[in-house]
Amino acid sequence: MKKVQSKPFFIADQEKIYTAGEGITRQFIGYDNSIMMVKVMFEKGAIGYKHQHMHAQTTYVVSGKFEMTIGDETKVLQAGDGFYTEPDILHGCVCLEEGILIDVFSPIREDFYETL
Repeated sequence: MKKVQSKPFFIADQEKIYTAGEGITRQFIGYDNSIMMVKVMFEKGAIGYKHQHMHAQTTYVVSGKFEMTIGDETKVLQAGDGFYTEPDILHGCVCLEEGILIDVFSPIREDFYETL
């Protein structure tokens, strides 16, 4: 695998914002081959469609309110809450109130390379 690595500092108003879906944008905070942190901004009503991937994921809810489904379980999460998704588990969310999530993946999401 080719070595990849972000800059050491993330200054939000200086980093590019990428479209990640309808009503969803993201910024890459920091990453290397073993880990990736992403800031994901949702408009109210935006859907993070159910998907699965080989990466472990943990997410912190910075703001807003989200209906999060992991496997067969659904919970409403708000600022201060979070979740963990083990690899290969179907998961997704619906944004109930505009908000921001901080996603951390291990290893890096190679499928995001095209937008780095």
